[in-house]
Amino acid sequence: MTGQVSIIAVDGPSGSGKGTICQLLATRLGYHYLDSGAMYRLLALAAKRHKVALDDVEDLAVLAAHMDISFRMNSSGGHPEVILEGEDVTQQIRSEDISAGSSLVAAIPAVRMALLERQRAFASAPGLVADGRDMGTVVFPDAPVKIFLNASPEERAKRRYNQLMDKGESVSLAALVENVRSRDERDMTREVSPLVPAQDAVEIDTTGKDIQEVLNTVLDIVRTSEMSAQRS
Repeated sequence: MTGQVSIIAVDGPSGSGKGTICQLLATRLGYHYLDSGAMYRLLALAAKRHKVALDDVEDLAVLAAHMDISFRMNSSGGHPEVILEGEDVTQQIRSEDISAGSSLVAAIPAVRMALLERQRAFASAPGLVADGRDMGTVVFPDAPVKIFLNASPEERAKRRYNQLMDKGESVSLAALVENVRSRDERDMTREVSPLVPAQDAVEIDTTGKDIQEVLNTVLDIVRTSEMSAQRS
């Protein structure tokens, strides 16, 4: 509990099922939803639009602190719409080049610091489901529920492959597997906020599991935590 706001921190690598699980969880519980990864994707896109180099630490940090972004729930029940400077860029930030750029800017300490308070500001009653890579370790270290989702690189690459094929994009599965491994290495070895489970996080391997099975497991963890809090 952060103040009177219940926080559920869900971390894990790209393709582990975090986004889908967190959105379903937020809907089921009536909580707010934070897609922290979208903030780094937004920064990569904003940098591209404003011609800021991805190694220009000072300008990236300024852009991160002041870029005009917002999120709104999709009335059709799909992914929350991501808004940059008044424009819906939900699809644009999911491209492969923006994904690669987001991983690069996320490794910059000054950028992470600039976005830290912006992420924490999403915590409001009745609760928040926070989706990211350092939600339980850095952004919300006091969250009563911390979950770390993972899956094999091959499984995660296959999920991404299917998503891109559904959009009509021509992609190589082998190349996606290599991209997943490279991003994992970069995310897990960066100096600031590396991708690691919080010490008190419950780890769930989603390889070979369907969404409903994973969601039920997460809901059980949340209920157990709530029951424990009521007894204490």
